[in-house]
Amino acid sequence: MDAILNLWNSFSQDWPTLATLILILLKIVVIMLPLMVLVAYYTYAERKIIGYMQVRIGPNRVGFFGRHAFGLGQPLADAFKLMFKEIVIPTKANRVLFVIAPMLSLGPALAAWAVFPFNEGMALADINAGLLYLLAMTSVGVYGVIIAGWASNSKYALLGAMRSAAQIVSYEIAMGFALVGVLVAAGSLNLSDIVRAQSGSLLHWYWLPLLPLFLIYFISGVAETNRAPFDVAEGESEIVAGFHVDYSGMTFAAFFLGEYANMILVSALTALMFMGGWLSPFQGTPLEPFFAWVPGFVWLVAKTFFFMYLFLWFRATFPRYRYDQIMRLGWKVFIPITIVWILVVGLAVVYQLPWWFD
Repeated sequence: MDAILNLWNSFSQDWPTLATLILILLKIVVIMLPLMVLVAYYTYAERKIIGYMQVRIGPNRVGFFGRHAFGLGQPLADAFKLMFKEIVIPTKANRVLFVIAPMLSLGPALAAWAVFPFNEGMALADINAGLLYLLAMTSVGVYGVIIAGWASNSKYALLGAMRSAAQIVSYEIAMGFALVGVLVAAGSLNLSDIVRAQSGSLLHWYWLPLLPLFLIYFISGVAETNRAPFDVAEGESEIVAGFHVDYSGMTFAAFFLGEYANMILVSALTALMFMGGWLSPFQGTPLEPFFAWVPGFVWLVAKTFFFMYLFLWFRATFPRYRYDQIMRLGWKVFIPITIVWILVVGLAVVYQLPWWFD
């Protein structure tokens, strides 16, 4: 190990720019590889969990040991199938935009992780405007959906794209306002600073003083990702899969990966912004010494998995909303509540009213 470190230090001194680039690429690989594996097995978990909720078995055959493998090879089989399926481009489609759209959907979902802090000091880029960067990245994904619907030259796809555009814009405002409340409470745009501002036990985290914003942010995140019960953009019973009706092979897989990567991102951000991120729920309590051995990263992952589970629970439980109900909820309920609560939080911070903003 010492020989490797000495070799790396020598290389860094001789080629500093190249060494920095290699280090950044290694960090990207370390983040992206586990994320892609998690996305793949999130699809497996979805089918298994919803199967149990609906008294079904779910995937239980694909694997090295047949039915004794519990279907753990299913995500790999799905990926293998999609890689070798033909990409069919409709005759009258805009070929360039048709291919670019899936990349625009997946790219921002992956790029957003560049500023995400996984633990104290563990981030690819710990920038001061991290929250602003996240808002920008999560807003770009809608362009992939709109371009896909238009480029297909299909009525169903275009209708799904228009629905999605209106829905995402509506709930993007509510999500943005919810994060403004977090910004006001923490006094910083840096994601690590936001977590540090929540130092303390479970009762010190922002889910309690910002409870309406917490609920609105997560529900809006479900709507942003076009997940049930807000999945009217790809409502199979109405518009035959919506904006990606003409996609197949790896172009469809890119939309699929983008949706699940966004679900994981929303879950992780909810844990970071409102649930203390990597902080222990027993911090500052008599139980803290008993859990001091648990790394902060483990707490963050546990909180993220909880919110990821809620996505699946919602899909198995709630019927799809009518489109007018979705628009009414976004514009007439969520946005007014967020505006009022931002005002409340601002007054609490200025006059230091509650103890959790001291």
